[in-house]
Amino acid sequence: MEPLQKGRLRARLARTPEDVDRAQALRHLCFKGGPGRDHDAFDDQCDHVLIEDHGSDRLLACYRVLALPDGAQIGNSYSAQFYDLARLTRFEGPVVEMGRFCVAPDQRDPDILRLAWGAMTRLVDALGAGLLFGCASFTGTDAAPHHPAFALLGQAYLAPARWRPQVKAPRVFPFGRLLAQETPDPRRGMMAMPPLLRTYLGMGGWVSDHAVVDLAMNTLHVFTGVEIRAIPAARARALRLVAGG
Repeated sequence: MEPLQKGRLRARLARTPEDVDRAQALRHLCFKGGPGRDHDAFDDQCDHVLIEDHGSDRLLACYRVLALPDGAQIGNSYSAQFYDLARLTRFEGPVVEMGRFCVAPDQRDPDILRLAWGAMTRLVDALGAGLLFGCASFTGTDAAPHHPAFALLGQAYLAPARWRPQVKAPRVFPFGRLLAQETPDPRRGMMAMPPLLRTYLGMGGWVSDHAVVDLAMNTLHVFTGVEIRAIPAARARALRLVAGG
């Protein structure tokens, strides 16, 4: 992927081990707090996307991408550690996992997220991927503060039955069952969504019917998928406009 620039922002692939170290340091700051490196065995299999300040080269956001040739290989993904993805093994064509997305805590510029998705659009188009997926995280392991969001997810955004992930992790919050009788407030629920998940949903995304309690990362996360062909036409045009630079 060629670097993508918008104003002061630049998105590019990591080129050196030092680039990956910088991404791991930002991930540690965002997910675990303080200095350190967040890393695992999947880092060596992934491409790492960096969003930087073009003038200072400061790293503002990052994520990693794992490309798989088809759904039959989805068991090799990071997400498959936490979700039973047997139904998605029938998905034909390339699939792409987006993971460890984070933005520096002091950054509020919405163009960071826009450029990140523009870069992802370039990658998805280059690979001819039919499915983009990953784990979208809520802060903390207590579901109560996120009740409005989970109620809305359970009512309006569950994965189609043919693709729906099943329970695999030892600790989950089964919001699809527990909140089935809730009448969610759509505005309040959407405002309670993490920004990354809100973007997934705006592209026609869907989620698992349960959240995994991830003690290692101090998060609750849901499996999230976006079928590329189902992205609304206006949203697809907007993404490709950014991806075009």
